[in-house]
Amino acid sequence: MQVYDGREARSLSRPGLRGGHSMDSFNKDFAVMTIRVALIAHDKKKDDIVALAHEFADLLQRCRLVATGTTGGRIADALGLPVERMLSGPLGGDLQIGAQLSEGQIDMVIFLRDPMTSQPHEPDINALVRACDVHDVPCATNITTARLILSQLRQNLDALA
Repeated sequence: MQVYDGREARSLSRPGLRGGHSMDSFNKDFAVMTIRVALIAHDKKKDDIVALAHEFADLLQRCRLVATGTTGGRIADALGLPVERMLSGPLGGDLQIGAQLSEGQIDMVIFLRDPMTSQPHEPDINALVRACDVHDVPCATNITTARLILSQLRQNLDALA
């Protein structure tokens, strides 16, 4: 991805959300890059993620959104936001998002999981959460953590505007 920092165009493979950047570099990179957010929710959490997206619609419209199939459709229908939809989670959508994350194409994951219901694709879910840990990508698995991460992102973006 080419960015312009006031001096020269340079190529970055990853925005400043991961380690290895100074704060000055982070702020410059952050200001010119689109934050890529993955949105995933289990069936019993879909209403929650739509409500969360509504609460943070002003922020999410400034981001590139990627979601699993039904979750992405619900968010797009409810809010009119553009959402790149992957397959449904049980059909490989979680793995598709994990692959993008591993390639540096996802900056944060909001994954509202239902811990009380067994999931047939539990290994895929664990692989995605593990990939977040391996690649140091923020991952919220409940509504409170999601609000904290999104609130901080909004504050950072507003400060740079």
